[in-house]
Amino acid sequence: MHRLRIKVYYEDTDAGGVVYYANYLRYLERARAEFLLEHGINVAELHNAGYCFPVVHVDIDYKQPARLGDAIEVTTEIEEIRNASITIKNQIFRDNTLLVHAYVKLACIDREGRPRRFPEDFMKIKGDT
Repeated sequence: MHRLRIKVYYEDTDAGGVVYYANYLRYLERARAEFLLEHGINVAELHNAGYCFPVVHVDIDYKQPARLGDAIEVTTEIEEIRNASITIKNQIFRDNTLLVHAYVKLACIDREGRPRRFPEDFMKIKGDT
């Protein structure tokens, strides 16, 4: 399981000092990119090689809010890998309090939008986690 610590800044919050709900998706994206890099997968290089990884489904439960100044931690792990899709499980915590629980499903497509197999490096991740 990968862990990414993030500090909540003013720009992340609404007028009440609570993290704006859509910003959690940014945190998940950042954590996913770092998780992949930790496993030797550089999404920018793959993008340049013609791979695209659009988010096709998000299931997210907001349990409690994060607030201005909080230090939060995003955990990332693989839930399922198929030939042309991957489902990632994320959780966001403040200390030991669960704030957000999410599943994010990504597809693997080419530049024309046709499904393609994930690169072999992705298939190795599940065994590493």
